[in-house]
Amino acid sequence: MLAMKRIYEDYEATDGTRVLVDRLWPRGVKKTSAHLDYWAKELAPSTQLRKWFNHEEEKMPEFAAAYRKELFSSKAAKNKMQELSNKSQHETLTFLFAAKSYEVNHVVVLLSIMKKEYGAKLTSTK
Repeated sequence: MLAMKRIYEDYEATDGTRVLVDRLWPRGVKKTSAHLDYWAKELAPSTQLRKWFNHEEEKMPEFAAAYRKELFSSKAAKNKMQELSNKSQHETLTFLFAAKSYEVNHVVVLLSIMKKEYGAKLTSTK
């Protein structure tokens, strides 16, 4: 199962494998206390796209299309999505992100793609 969670929220054993999917390390989070298993920078939007998007809700549809294009033009990203989707069939993976909103961020798009294109199993999110 794939889940999403802000990295600033407390670690829980039920998180399973914790995967940071941001390009930048989150402010104020110590690497020693993040309980991080993997940092998947290859699944994060490009710096240019991230800065343009700026987590503005009205840009979400255009951002989603551009982000999807970025992901599918990267062999590393496609391979990582396949690998993590396969793992999600038999274990829990929690994608960690630093954005404030659970609705307006790249992880929403990423999970949707992984479910639709790779058959990943998703848990209910907040």
